[in-house]
Amino acid sequence: MYKHLLISVAIIFSVQLFSQEDKSNDDKAIKYTEITNIITSEVKSQDRMGTCWDYATTSFVETEAIRIGKPELDLSEMFTVRYDYVAKAKQYIQLHGKTNFSPGGQAHHMINILKEYGAMPEESYKGLQYGDTIHREGEILNGLTGFLKGVNKNADKKLTTAWLPATNSILESYLGKVPEKFKYKGKEYSPKTFAKNVVGINPDDYVEITSYTDAPFYSQYVLKIPDNWDWGMYYNVPINDLMEIMKESLKNGYSVVFDGDVSEPTFRHRKGIAVLPQKDFYSLTDEEQKQVFELGYKEPEVTQTYREITFNSRETTDDHLMHFTGLAKDQTGKIYFKTKNSWGKDSNDFGGYLYMSESFVKLKTVAIMVHKEAIPSAIKKKMNIK
Repeated sequence: MYKHLLISVAIIFSVQLFSQEDKSNDDKAIKYTEITNIITSEVKSQDRMGTCWDYATTSFVETEAIRIGKPELDLSEMFTVRYDYVAKAKQYIQLHGKTNFSPGGQAHHMINILKEYGAMPEESYKGLQYGDTIHREGEILNGLTGFLKGVNKNADKKLTTAWLPATNSILESYLGKVPEKFKYKGKEYSPKTFAKNVVGINPDDYVEITSYTDAPFYSQYVLKIPDNWDWGMYYNVPINDLMEIMKESLKNGYSVVFDGDVSEPTFRHRKGIAVLPQKDFYSLTDEEQKQVFELGYKEPEVTQTYREITFNSRETTDDHLMHFTGLAKDQTGKIYFKTKNSWGKDSNDFGGYLYMSESFVKLKTVAIMVHKEAIPSAIKKKMNIK
């Protein structure tokens, strides 16, 4: 409760943080001063699951609930996974197996489940029916994939009515049956009434935005990436607008879902930092590689054209979703996005967070999700969002 009362205070006052490599006599070590720090829920670990999209967006929803004055929540990610796999299975069969069936997804997939099925607290649906204490997807994914491939190859040339109930049975065997009613803090809810009365957000208030030249700017189009398997629509804006949306959202207390590329060697979660090198990182000497992570390193300029080149060459891919919860600066005034990851609190010395430079974010962001009211009014007007 104390944390909830400090939301506005935390956004206004900065907190000095130090990198784990900081030394009092090392003037090259980066020190981060937080500009804005949005109150959020606890850092979680996605364990052996490839569902970062679910963890990032669930964290976002939990944070949005706090923003509108709700108590802190711990929502069940596996509730979303369970229904998401059903939706993927339906599309896989409808498209005769010619679509992406994998754990991957986008931010809107969690929001769609929230809207259609509701939500549950972690305590009421842990999704661990397979004799383990951490989440693992290997067996369930291989089992579902093999089963659906078999259904798709159906030698009888006609599908029976059994394949969908069988899919649900597999999911329930691993994740558990979703209860129609459950108790939370002494009151009884269904998933839908819990989403409405406890979570309290409106799923229609959130939009996804990207920045590529595949479509006219300020229009909507289907972002062509494998994990957008249901062909979700994204707003398209110039990269400078996208950066302004992210920064202004965070400054005004709205967090942001980040979907982007973390495959670069200069994405160092363990060190709590992600930056862009001037040249190919592996072509640098050991000393030059060290300098990339030091105070005062000058990163390359990121343009719309630069983004197009890296996206079309697959140097930038949508391989991970995370959650922006603040902004920070170093001693030189360089801006970083405070990023909540889903690899556990003990995954680095920053409690599971890292700081991604403005240049890294500008190049490596594939798409974002944000509350539509967080978008600066001039940009929102161009996007024709009411």
